Amino acid sequence: MSADPDEALVAAVGRGEPAAIRAFVAAKAPRMMALAGRMLGDASEAEDVTQDLFLKVWKHAAAWRPGPAKFDTWMHRVALNLCYDRLRRRREITTDALPERVDDGPAADAGLIAAETSVQVSAALARLPDRQREAIVLVHYQDMTNIEAAALMEVSVEALESLLSRGRRTLRDTLGYLRNA
Repeated sequence: MSADPDEALVAAVGRGEPAAIRAFVAAKAPRMMALAGRMLGDASEAEDVTQDLFLKVWKHAAAWRPGPAKFDTWMHRVALNLCYDRLRRRREITTDALPERVDDGPAADAGLIAAETSVQVSAALARLPDRQREAIVLVHYQDMTNIEAAALMEVSVEALESLLSRGRRTLRDTLGYLRNA
């Protein structure tokens, strides 16, 4: 039995089976979109990254051979690389105007407060150094274990835990006022 739970599905995607492709997208797209959204802080760019990622999946699925890394781990690495490419391009473009943010939360006060808190957390997360943000997103938002996240980031578990600790400390210091709200 394979150690990769996606092996059979990836093989079916590689053969171009429509049902497998639909099942694969349904299973993977929400997590990949969430990863890109948290890394980039922009839903539109997250959609673009997810589309680019799935194009790469279609191109590589037929050639995929199980090995020490799971297909899901490869997908996360590709998604992160696509995010970093976009972040690098962003740094090259400077502008004085900030984009308008659309409030898609409920109109009730609780919804407004939750949306504002989410914006503040997203902004604080975006200000973290890239590697700290990556570690926090993988462990806390993508529900990866420290071992899985460390392997994906190509660092030791100790280095990952250090990144997590520094990132959490910065977020706690930055967002400490929210505890009293």
